[in-house]
Amino acid sequence: MHGHQPHPATPISDAAFLIKRGNKRGNYSCGRCGLPKKGHKCNFTNDDVISTPVSKPSGATYSSAVTSVSSVSASAVRYMPPSKRRRALSFDDVNLAEEEEEVEMDLVDSEVDLELGKLPVNCLWDVLRRLPPAGLLEAAKVCRGWRETTRKVWRAVEELRLRVPAKAQIEFVGSVLQKCPGLVKLSLRMESDVDSTVLACIAFSCYNLQSLEISTYDSSVNRITGDELSRFIAEKRCLTSLKLEGCCNLGGVIFSSTSLSTIWLSDLHSLSKMVFNCPNLKEISLDFSRHENDSTDLIAAVDALGRSCPKLQNIHIASIQLSHAAVLALTAANLRGLRMLSLVLGSEITDASVAAIASSFSKLELLDLSGSSISDSGIGMICNVFPETLSKLLLALCPNITPSGIQFAAAQLPRLELMDCGMTICDPTSEKSNVEEDNACELQRTHHSKFNIIHQKLIIKHSRLKKLSLWGCSSLDALYLNCPHLNDLNLNSCTNLHPERLLLQCPNLESVHASDCKGMLVKTIETQVAAKLRSPLSFKEDFSLSKLRLANTI
Repeated sequence: MHGHQPHPATPISDAAFLIKRGNKRGNYSCGRCGLPKKGHKCNFTNDDVISTPVSKPSGATYSSAVTSVSSVSASAVRYMPPSKRRRALSFDDVNLAEEEEEVEMDLVDSEVDLELGKLPVNCLWDVLRRLPPAGLLEAAKVCRGWRETTRKVWRAVEELRLRVPAKAQIEFVGSVLQKCPGLVKLSLRMESDVDSTVLACIAFSCYNLQSLEISTYDSSVNRITGDELSRFIAEKRCLTSLKLEGCCNLGGVIFSSTSLSTIWLSDLHSLSKMVFNCPNLKEISLDFSRHENDSTDLIAAVDALGRSCPKLQNIHIASIQLSHAAVLALTAANLRGLRMLSLVLGSEITDASVAAIASSFSKLELLDLSGSSISDSGIGMICNVFPETLSKLLLALCPNITPSGIQFAAAQLPRLELMDCGMTICDPTSEKSNVEEDNACELQRTHHSKFNIIHQKLIIKHSRLKKLSLWGCSSLDALYLNCPHLNDLNLNSCTNLHPERLLLQCPNLESVHASDCKGMLVKTIETQVAAKLRSPLSFKEDFSLSKLRLANTI
């Protein structure tokens, strides 16, 4: 009834075997070239087909075998595709270290079927890898081919910047991170609260993470404790950089890591302990809250920091608790490799502190003592010790500094490229207040005293200076600049600066910040500078110094 069936031991051709077995699941690939059939027009004809050789049986089975081969249709015969041709999106598992190169090799000459035609997969890859995470998640919903390509993109990702909305669950972060087994650098912008669950998710998904940055919005709260953060750092053996905002709930930290080289912590408050056992640490930034009730023992913390991290090169500490004693504790450590030192908001830092810094760190390239009580004498010591190394000097909010000190620094520091003297030459009576106050005492001032407070002039001539900030210098009424390489000038709130007493010989000036200045002043700047520029001069309405952080000035 069913015809003659050969014995199982009887030789049979591959084509005949295909007919006997049948294709129960269907064939989604072209028999000629191996590409998907959907929307596919094969470029190979029957002349290019190579049929499978048939073994010639003997005896009674020969006739049945020949009959089977002769009855095989053209679609059932196996065609050999060209050499080195791959099916579209048939990626093989590769090592993460060689993944990008292997992906490029796999995508050559492959195509994805689209409604408008065929798109080479290497082009699709190039487009998808430029999409943000949200766009990549949406692209995976288009079709099977796009989903497979997006998976490959995720697997090849080494750096990820992700904004987490306030309504997003922690599962969202986990699902994204698990798609990126080769992730090396992660930056999270959290609109929702942050707790130890986020750290656990990162630790579980990112095995080879080297850099982690978590920033928070004003409405979000960082609930990570010091013990949880210390445990995370100890377990991540590859972590080299940690930047964390909103660290108001740490309580105390004990960092022990041989790989960490960079630590940034902001909004610190009332730390009971602060231990850094990081022998390879090179850069640290500690930004404390501005609350008066901060109980952090900053002297002990700075002393331990200097002794346990001998390779430190960049130090930034912003705290109202900074004092001369804290500076002495830092200078007692043998930090000969220190290049950048930023001690901000320490009103108790004086000229004696400058002398200690000058005697201990002779190779500083950046010095930031903004908010301190140093005077022109301290500037003189800085100029005597760092004339050949210092390129960035920040002395904003230092009320004891005069125009003479600023001019002396510009004349004695030939390598200077950045100088910030904001709110140094300022009139204390010009501060704005939301509540109207009695001005009787101010009206009784003599014209001579007012003249001495307000009418100040500044003359700076420098061959390498690129950025100069004089924001808030309300006592300045005359300014003369001869800086051929100056490209950024900040004159915000220089309310008493007269246009007729302004002279700028700065042919490369590109950006000027001049909010709260007289209208004629802007026109004067345009007249003196804009005619010499190739591009229009850029005036900016406002300029706000970002957090006085060391890295922002590098």
